[in-house]
Amino acid sequence: MLELRLVQGGLLKKVLEAMRELVTNANFDCSSTGFSLQAMDSSHVALVALLLRSDAFDHFRCDRNVSMGMNLNHLSKLLRCAGNDDIITIRADDDGSADTVTFMFESPKQDKIADFEMKLMDIESEHLGIPEAEYQAIVKMPSQEFSRICKDLSSIGDTVVISVTKEGVKFSTRGDIGSANIVCRQNVTVDKPEESTIIEMKDPVSLTFALRYMNSFVKATPLSNTVTISLSSELPVVVEYQIAEMGYIRFYLAPKVEEEEES
Repeated sequence: MLELRLVQGGLLKKVLEAMRELVTNANFDCSSTGFSLQAMDSSHVALVALLLRSDAFDHFRCDRNVSMGMNLNHLSKLLRCAGNDDIITIRADDDGSADTVTFMFESPKQDKIADFEMKLMDIESEHLGIPEAEYQAIVKMPSQEFSRICKDLSSIGDTVVISVTKEGVKFSTRGDIGSANIVCRQNVTVDKPEESTIIEMKDPVSLTFALRYMNSFVKATPLSNTVTISLSSELPVVVEYQIAEMGYIRFYLAPKVEEEEES
């Protein structure tokens, strides 16, 4: 039997909104450690990894490992039927024969209960081992700020160059109408740590990414006040949002390799 109960049901709605533009169909994997997902986008350029730890649920029963294939747009529509304060319970058989999953939404006063059954899908997916890596630079900054930068730059160009030096982190783009540079310097706010920009740098690094994907990743902004961007010249960037005390959602994106027109 699989039964997961989440009092902060609104979090699940935000998680879905963060992923559904990037990934259409995906397997949700449930094990004793938690509820997770790993999926590539259709063009195999970006990867999303989600983990909601088992101890963060109010009730978590998963007798054996189970994988549930779902269409994220259908799931998102279903979750819109839940109020933001509703308690969400997910139930399924874990004997391998389950072809449906049931979502139950309870109002906080428990005076209204709705349940929805959704068909599961068979989705072929390979689990990619993501190696732990050492990054040349790690930038932690307010997630709203990062979202605004990505949106602003996409009105000028299609790509963003993220450069980290001892001066700070610079986001640059160029397009038909001109160019833009936004620099965020290290800034530690003691009384409001979520407004700090913290840069850990071993080596300067400068990489180019498609803004279309970055603007998809920032859909996760409502999940966290801060975002962590980990950069290394040989590796995909990792854009990570912590989900309350529950876990994380991470987006991986390979840098664009272009002939540099100028340094």
